[in-house]
Amino acid sequence: MPYIGRLVLKNSDPHSWAYFASRVSHRNTWMASGNPFFDEMRSKPEVIDPPQSEDMLDVGEHVNDPAAISLKPNLTVSSSVRELLECPVCLNAMYPPIHQCSNGHTLCSGCKPRVHNRCPTCRHELGNIRCLALEKVAASLELPCKYQSFGCLGIYPYYSKLKHESQCVYRPYNCPYAGSECTVIGDIPYLVAHLKDDHKVDMHNGSTFNHRYVKSNPQEVENATWMLTVFSCFGQYFCLHFEAFQLGMAPVYIAFLRFMGDDNEAKNYSYSLEVGGNGRKMTWQGVPRSVRDSHRKVRDSFDGLIIQRNMALFFSGGDRKELKLRVTGRIWKEQ
Repeated sequence: MPYIGRLVLKNSDPHSWAYFASRVSHRNTWMASGNPFFDEMRSKPEVIDPPQSEDMLDVGEHVNDPAAISLKPNLTVSSSVRELLECPVCLNAMYPPIHQCSNGHTLCSGCKPRVHNRCPTCRHELGNIRCLALEKVAASLELPCKYQSFGCLGIYPYYSKLKHESQCVYRPYNCPYAGSECTVIGDIPYLVAHLKDDHKVDMHNGSTFNHRYVKSNPQEVENATWMLTVFSCFGQYFCLHFEAFQLGMAPVYIAFLRFMGDDNEAKNYSYSLEVGGNGRKMTWQGVPRSVRDSHRKVRDSFDGLIIQRNMALFFSGGDRKELKLRVTGRIWKEQ
């Protein structure tokens, strides 16, 4: 059974205990009754970064260090406690400043302007009341990383958990396939199988490649087919991308390599690409980008071999009405 979390409250703090007990009971009652206002607001979710506040607990910088986990006595954190710290509008975790109305209903600072200063529960004016008791309860929580199922065993204070999760080495990767809005996530072995079975991507073993790209109507840059090939070498996986896009008013082709892993590992490798014809050639050498960076981010940073369409057609030879490009290259590990 996965670790749920723990709550640490001192007996000398009756206000936090009293507030905690009463709000859990009250929250469960009115949330269960349903409210059309929440449904409308949730249809437009907005991810809010935790605001920086001088009142926020200093929890240190141990983002990926399970050794920093506290081992003090604890009480199991129930789902009711987590619900108590959920904003009723966006359903995200609340961070200081947490607002409340005169009836005690809470709301995150990001959603306060969205509800026009009206409590979404009772419709009373919100004002500028801080819910300090709930903020203190949150400061006493220690919760597991949400990527526990992917292997992260760390337990983190509530106010540092979000920062840890944004950098957790166990967080899953997005599918690197370009040309479709694929929402699949997972670890590298899972994504490799997904690319092969679901996207029918070409899979190759070895660190060198020689590919030919052919397109019968190179004028249709905006409709060019996305090309992706996965290479397995040095015990790792690499994605070779080739595609057409508009660079300002000029149609261009770009080829680049992405590493299926984190950026700190990607820097251990280099690659080169070469394209040519009619006695000319162009060469690119670089470091593969991690798949943590989206395909579009890499493309729009022009971090790869860029070939203008006129040059690509010149390399293709013939009557320049058909694109025939041969891209060769290799991958190597830096010493």
